[in-house]
Amino acid sequence: MMKELLVSIVAGLVDDKTAIKVEVDEVNAEGITVYHLNVAPDDMGRVIGKQGRIAKAIRTIMRAGSVRVNEKVMVEID
Repeated sequence: MMKELLVSIVAGLVDDKTAIKVEVDEVNAEGITVYHLNVAPDDMGRVIGKQGRIAKAIRTIMRAGSVRVNEKVMVEID
């Protein structure tokens, strides 16, 4: 469910929707699930935004959504 949320958020931002890849790590010792987001190099600036504002907003939305499913998440943009 959280993976689909991340993909749907990012799909609205990028031009090349086929290049969106999300890899999910296993839950680590602290109970955090790490989501690795990969997009096309041309779309990287759109996902990060000026001074990282869009990336911060994506992480905030993901944390808020994870509360509903009782998970701890972290998003890394690679």
